[in-house]
Amino acid sequence: MPVPNPIKWRLQTYSGAPLGKEVILPQIENFNQSAYGEMEIELYYADQLVPTDELFRAMQAGTIDAVQSDDATMGSPVDISVFGGYFPFATRYSLDVPAMFRYYGLDKIWAEAYGEVDNVTWLSTSAWDPCHIFTVNKKITSLADMKGLRVFGVPTAGAFMAKYGLIPVIIPWDDVEVAMQTGELDGVAWCGFTEAYEVGWADICNYALTNAVTGSWFGSYFANTESWNKLSPKLQAMFKMSIDQSHFHRATWYWGGEAKLRVEGKKMELTSIPANEWAQVVKDAEGFWEEHSDTPRKKKVVDAFKLYAANME
Repeated sequence: MPVPNPIKWRLQTYSGAPLGKEVILPQIENFNQSAYGEMEIELYYADQLVPTDELFRAMQAGTIDAVQSDDATMGSPVDISVFGGYFPFATRYSLDVPAMFRYYGLDKIWAEAYGEVDNVTWLSTSAWDPCHIFTVNKKITSLADMKGLRVFGVPTAGAFMAKYGLIPVIIPWDDVEVAMQTGELDGVAWCGFTEAYEVGWADICNYALTNAVTGSWFGSYFANTESWNKLSPKLQAMFKMSIDQSHFHRATWYWGGEAKLRVEGKKMELTSIPANEWAQVVKDAEGFWEEHSDTPRKKKVVDAFKLYAANME
Protein backbone atom coordinates (compact mmCIF):
# COMPACT_ATOMS: atom_id res chain seq x y z
CA MET A 1 0.00 0.00 0.00
CA PRO A 2 1.40 3.43 -0.93
CA VAL A 3 2.59 5.51 2.01
CA PRO A 4 0.91 8.93 2.22
CA ASN A 5 3.33 11.86 2.01
CA PRO A 6 6.61 9.95 1.62
CA ILE A 7 9.80 11.77 2.56
CA LYS A 8 11.73 13.01 -0.47
CA TRP A 9 15.45 13.72 -0.34
CA ARG A 10 17.83 15.10 -2.92
CA LEU A 11 21.39 13.79 -2.64
CA GLN A 12 24.22 15.02 -4.86
CA THR A 13 27.51 13.19 -5.22
CA TYR A 14 30.89 14.53 -6.27
CA SER A 15 31.10 11.84 -8.98
CA GLY A 16 29.95 11.85 -12.55
CA ALA A 17 27.40 9.31 -13.74
CA PRO A 18 29.87 6.77 -15.22
CA LEU A 19 31.59 6.48 -11.84
CA GLY A 20 28.44 6.95 -9.81
CA LYS A 21 27.03 3.64 -10.98
CA GLU A 22 29.64 1.97 -8.75
CA VAL A 23 30.30 4.43 -5.92
CA ILE A 24 26.71 5.31 -4.98
CA LEU A 25 23.92 4.18 -7.34
CA PRO A 26 23.60 0.63 -5.90
CA GLN A 27 23.27 2.11 -2.41
CA ILE A 28 20.50 4.53 -3.36
CA GLU A 29 18.58 1.93 -5.35
CA ASN A 30 18.75 -0.53 -2.45
CA PHE A 31 17.76 2.10 0.09
CA ASN A 32 14.76 3.26 -1.92
CA GLN A 33 13.57 -0.32 -2.33
CA SER A 34 14.07 -1.08 1.37
CA ALA A 35 12.31 2.10 2.49
CA TYR A 36 9.18 0.64 0.90
CA GLY A 37 7.61 3.94 0.02
CA GLU A 38 8.30 5.73 3.30
CA MET A 39 11.19 7.66 1.75
CA GLU A 40 12.73 8.20 -1.65
CA ILE A 41 16.19 9.62 -2.37
CA GLU A 42 16.67 11.35 -5.72
CA LEU A 43 20.30 10.96 -6.81
CA TYR A 44 22.14 13.70 -8.68
CA TYR A 45 25.65 13.47 -10.08
CA ALA A 46 28.49 16.02 -10.19
CA ASP A 47 27.34 19.59 -10.86
CA GLN A 48 23.78 18.57 -11.82
CA LEU A 49 22.04 20.70 -9.18
CA VAL A 50 24.86 22.86 -7.84
CA PRO A 51 28.58 23.19 -8.66
CA THR A 52 30.63 20.63 -6.75
CA ASP A 53 32.58 23.25 -4.80
CA GLU A 54 29.26 24.68 -3.53
CA LEU A 55 27.89 21.38 -2.24
CA PHE A 56 28.49 22.23 1.40
CA ARG A 57 26.68 25.56 1.29
CA ALA A 58 23.81 24.13 -0.74
CA MET A 59 23.35 21.33 1.79
CA GLN A 60 23.58 23.73 4.70
CA ALA A 61 20.90 25.93 3.12
CA GLY A 62 18.64 22.95 2.44
CA THR A 63 18.84 23.17 -1.35
CA ILE A 64 19.93 19.54 -1.18
CA ASP A 65 19.46 17.14 1.71
CA ALA A 66 22.63 15.08 1.59
CA VAL A 67 26.08 14.91 -0.02
CA GLN A 68 28.63 12.25 -0.85
CA SER A 69 32.03 13.91 -1.27
CA ASP A 70 35.33 14.60 0.36
CA ASP A 71 35.50 17.62 2.64
CA ALA A 72 37.87 19.72 0.53
CA THR A 73 36.17 19.22 -2.84
CA MET A 74 32.75 20.25 -1.54
CA GLY A 75 34.05 23.49 -0.04
CA SER A 76 33.65 22.55 3.62
CA PRO A 77 34.62 25.44 5.95
CA VAL A 78 35.91 23.25 8.80
CA ASP A 79 39.61 23.32 9.64
CA ILE A 80 40.06 19.59 8.98
CA SER A 81 38.69 19.78 5.42
CA VAL A 82 42.24 19.60 4.04
CA PHE A 83 42.39 15.95 5.15
CA GLY A 84 39.39 14.98 3.06
CA GLY A 85 40.16 13.56 -0.35
CA TYR A 86 43.81 12.72 -0.99
CA PHE A 87 46.17 13.79 1.81
CA PRO A 88 49.72 12.92 0.70
CA PHE A 89 50.99 9.62 2.09
CA ALA A 90 48.44 9.49 4.91
CA THR A 91 47.47 5.99 3.77
CA ARG A 92 48.92 3.03 1.91
CA TYR A 93 45.82 0.85 1.62
CA SER A 94 42.06 1.35 1.63
CA LEU A 95 41.57 -0.31 5.02
CA ASP A 96 43.75 2.39 6.57
CA VAL A 97 40.90 4.91 6.43
CA PRO A 98 38.18 3.05 8.38
CA ALA A 99 40.83 1.69 10.75
CA MET A 100 41.94 5.20 11.70
CA PHE A 101 38.34 6.32 12.15
CA ARG A 102 37.59 3.34 14.36
CA TYR A 103 40.76 3.01 16.44
CA TYR A 104 42.64 6.32 16.22
CA GLY A 105 39.93 8.84 17.04
CA LEU A 106 39.26 10.38 13.65
CA ASP A 107 35.54 9.68 14.08
CA LYS A 108 35.44 11.86 17.18
CA ILE A 109 37.48 14.60 15.50
CA TRP A 110 35.16 14.74 12.47
CA ALA A 111 32.06 14.71 14.67
CA GLU A 112 33.49 17.54 16.78
CA ALA A 113 34.40 19.67 13.77
CA TYR A 114 31.02 19.37 12.09
CA GLY A 115 29.27 19.77 15.43
CA GLU A 116 30.50 23.37 15.35
CA VAL A 117 28.85 24.04 11.98
CA ASP A 118 25.19 25.03 11.71
CA ASN A 119 22.78 22.64 10.02
CA VAL A 120 25.23 20.05 8.67
CA THR A 121 25.65 16.56 10.15
CA TRP A 122 28.64 14.36 9.34
CA LEU A 123 27.51 10.75 9.01
CA SER A 124 30.42 8.56 7.90
CA THR A 125 33.85 8.45 6.26
CA SER A 126 35.62 5.59 4.54
CA ALA A 127 37.98 4.73 1.69
CA TRP A 128 37.93 5.10 -2.06
CA ASP A 129 40.92 4.49 -4.38
CA PRO A 130 44.62 5.44 -4.47
CA CYS A 131 45.84 8.54 -6.32
CA HIS A 132 47.87 7.98 -9.49
CA ILE A 133 48.76 10.36 -12.30
CA PHE A 134 47.57 9.48 -15.81
CA THR A 135 48.78 11.52 -18.77
CA VAL A 136 47.73 11.79 -22.40
CA ASN A 137 50.98 12.27 -24.31
CA LYS A 138 53.65 13.19 -21.78
CA LYS A 139 55.46 10.31 -20.11
CA ILE A 140 56.56 10.79 -16.49
CA THR A 141 59.78 9.02 -15.56
CA SER A 142 61.23 11.67 -13.24
CA LEU A 143 60.02 14.53 -11.06
CA ALA A 144 61.26 16.97 -13.69
CA ASP A 145 58.73 15.55 -16.15
CA MET A 146 55.90 16.89 -14.00
CA LYS A 147 56.83 20.51 -14.56
CA GLY A 148 54.12 22.38 -16.43
CA LEU A 149 51.70 19.47 -16.69
CA ARG A 150 48.09 20.61 -16.33
CA VAL A 151 46.15 17.93 -14.51
CA PHE A 152 42.64 17.61 -13.16
CA GLY A 153 42.74 16.71 -9.50
CA VAL A 154 41.41 17.19 -6.01
CA PRO A 155 42.55 20.26 -4.02
CA THR A 156 44.92 18.92 -1.37
CA ALA A 157 46.93 16.50 -3.49
CA GLY A 158 47.11 19.14 -6.20
CA ALA A 159 48.54 21.70 -3.80
CA PHE A 160 51.20 19.24 -2.69
CA MET A 161 52.21 18.09 -6.18
CA ALA A 162 52.46 21.72 -7.31
CA LYS A 163 55.81 21.68 -5.48
CA TYR A 164 57.14 19.75 -8.47
CA GLY A 165 55.68 22.02 -11.13
CA LEU A 166 52.40 20.18 -11.64
CA ILE A 167 49.56 22.61 -12.36
CA PRO A 168 46.30 21.50 -10.71
CA VAL A 169 43.20 22.42 -12.69
CA ILE A 170 39.64 22.26 -11.38
CA ILE A 171 36.89 21.98 -13.99
CA PRO A 172 33.50 20.21 -13.98
CA TRP A 173 33.95 16.43 -13.88
CA ASP A 174 31.98 15.91 -17.09
CA ASP A 175 34.33 18.26 -18.97
CA VAL A 176 37.52 16.35 -18.16
CA GLU A 177 37.41 13.90 -21.06
CA VAL A 178 36.99 16.61 -23.70
CA ALA A 179 39.61 18.81 -21.99
CA MET A 180 42.17 16.01 -22.36
CA GLN A 181 41.21 15.46 -25.99
CA THR A 182 41.59 19.16 -26.83
CA GLY A 183 44.86 19.61 -24.93
CA GLU A 184 43.43 21.87 -22.23
CA LEU A 185 44.50 19.15 -19.78
CA ASP A 186 47.61 16.98 -19.95
CA GLY A 187 46.11 14.38 -17.64
CA VAL A 188 44.43 13.60 -14.35
CA ALA A 189 45.56 13.11 -10.76
CA TRP A 190 42.13 12.23 -9.47
CA CYS A 191 41.89 8.47 -9.07
CA GLY A 192 43.42 5.04 -9.43
CA PHE A 193 43.42 2.48 -12.21
CA THR A 194 39.93 1.10 -11.55
CA GLU A 195 38.30 4.46 -12.01
CA ALA A 196 40.44 5.47 -14.97
CA TYR A 197 39.31 2.37 -16.86
CA GLU A 198 35.69 2.59 -15.71
CA VAL A 199 35.03 6.17 -16.80
CA GLY A 200 36.98 6.03 -20.06
CA TRP A 201 40.01 8.12 -19.15
CA ALA A 202 42.25 5.12 -19.85
CA ASP A 203 41.04 5.29 -23.46
CA ILE A 204 42.52 8.79 -23.78
CA CYS A 205 45.59 8.62 -21.55
CA ASN A 206 48.60 6.73 -22.86
CA TYR A 207 50.68 6.68 -19.68
CA ALA A 208 50.08 5.67 -16.06
CA LEU A 209 52.49 6.56 -13.26
CA THR A 210 52.74 3.66 -10.83
CA ASN A 211 53.96 5.84 -7.93
CA ALA A 212 50.91 6.62 -5.78
CA VAL A 213 50.66 9.98 -4.02
CA THR A 214 48.60 8.25 -1.35
CA GLY A 215 46.86 4.94 -0.87
CA SER A 216 43.27 5.99 -0.48
CA TRP A 217 40.81 8.86 -0.82
CA PHE A 218 38.89 9.94 2.28
CA GLY A 219 35.23 10.17 1.23
CA SER A 220 32.29 11.08 3.44
CA TYR A 221 28.54 11.33 3.71
CA PHE A 222 26.84 14.40 5.14
CA ALA A 223 23.24 15.49 5.65
CA ASN A 224 21.36 18.71 6.23
CA THR A 225 20.69 18.52 9.97
CA GLU A 226 17.05 19.59 9.73
CA SER A 227 16.41 16.97 7.06
CA TRP A 228 18.25 14.33 9.09
CA ASN A 229 16.32 15.07 12.27
CA LYS A 230 13.01 14.70 10.43
CA LEU A 231 13.76 11.04 9.74
CA SER A 232 12.50 8.39 12.10
CA PRO A 233 15.13 6.39 14.00
CA LYS A 234 14.33 3.48 11.68
CA LEU A 235 15.02 5.50 8.51
CA GLN A 236 18.19 6.96 10.01
CA ALA A 237 19.42 3.46 10.82
CA MET A 238 18.51 2.22 7.35
CA PHE A 239 20.40 5.06 5.69
CA LYS A 240 23.49 4.42 7.82
CA MET A 241 23.29 0.72 6.96
CA SER A 242 23.11 1.64 3.28
CA ILE A 243 26.24 3.77 3.70
CA ASP A 244 28.08 0.81 5.22
CA GLN A 245 26.95 -1.36 2.30
CA SER A 246 28.27 1.27 -0.11
CA HIS A 247 31.61 1.41 1.71
CA PHE A 248 31.96 -2.37 1.33
CA HIS A 249 30.91 -2.36 -2.34
CA ARG A 250 33.44 0.35 -3.17
CA ALA A 251 36.24 -1.22 -1.15
CA THR A 252 36.06 -4.53 -3.00
CA TRP A 253 35.46 -2.93 -6.41
CA TYR A 254 38.47 -0.65 -6.10
CA TRP A 255 40.77 -3.15 -4.38
CA GLY A 256 40.28 -5.87 -6.96
CA GLY A 257 40.43 -3.50 -9.88
CA GLU A 258 43.67 -1.79 -8.92
CA ALA A 259 45.80 -4.94 -9.07
CA LYS A 260 43.97 -6.55 -11.97
CA LEU A 261 44.14 -3.53 -14.25
CA ARG A 262 47.73 -2.67 -13.42
CA VAL A 263 48.79 -6.21 -14.34
CA GLU A 264 46.31 -7.13 -17.07
CA GLY A 265 45.25 -3.73 -18.40
CA LYS A 266 46.60 -2.97 -21.87
CA LYS A 267 45.40 0.58 -22.47
CA MET A 268 48.22 2.55 -20.80
CA GLU A 269 51.99 2.19 -20.61
CA LEU A 270 53.22 1.98 -17.02
CA THR A 271 55.99 4.36 -15.97
CA SER A 272 57.72 4.94 -12.64
CA ILE A 273 59.79 7.61 -10.93
CA PRO A 274 63.04 6.09 -9.56
CA ALA A 275 62.99 5.14 -5.89
CA ASN A 276 65.67 7.67 -4.91
CA GLU A 277 63.67 10.53 -6.44
CA TRP A 278 60.37 9.33 -5.02
CA ALA A 279 61.98 9.13 -1.58
CA GLN A 280 62.32 12.92 -1.76
CA VAL A 281 58.57 13.23 -2.37
CA VAL A 282 57.88 11.09 0.68
CA LYS A 283 60.28 13.27 2.69
CA ASP A 284 58.63 16.45 1.44
CA ALA A 285 55.29 15.10 2.61
CA GLU A 286 56.56 15.22 6.18
CA GLY A 287 56.91 18.99 5.87
CA PHE A 288 53.48 19.19 4.26
CA TRP A 289 52.04 17.36 7.26
CA GLU A 290 53.66 19.84 9.62
CA GLU A 291 52.27 22.76 7.63
CA HIS A 292 48.81 21.34 8.26
CA SER A 293 49.28 20.87 12.00
CA ASP A 294 48.59 24.55 12.56
CA THR A 295 45.50 24.15 14.78
CA PRO A 296 45.12 21.85 17.79
CA ARG A 297 42.49 19.78 16.02
CA LYS A 298 44.49 19.44 12.81
CA LYS A 299 47.49 18.42 14.88
CA LYS A 300 45.40 15.63 16.39
CA VAL A 301 44.73 14.30 12.89
CA VAL A 302 48.39 14.43 11.89
CA ASP A 303 49.40 12.80 15.18
CA ALA A 304 46.91 10.01 14.45
CA PHE A 305 48.45 9.54 10.98
CA LYS A 306 51.93 9.32 12.52
CA LEU A 307 50.93 6.87 15.24
CA TYR A 308 49.02 4.68 12.81
CA ALA A 309 51.93 4.62 10.36
CA ALA A 310 54.38 3.74 13.14
CA ASN A 311 52.17 0.94 14.43
CA MET A 312 51.68 -0.51 10.97
CA GLU A 313 55.43 -0.55 10.37
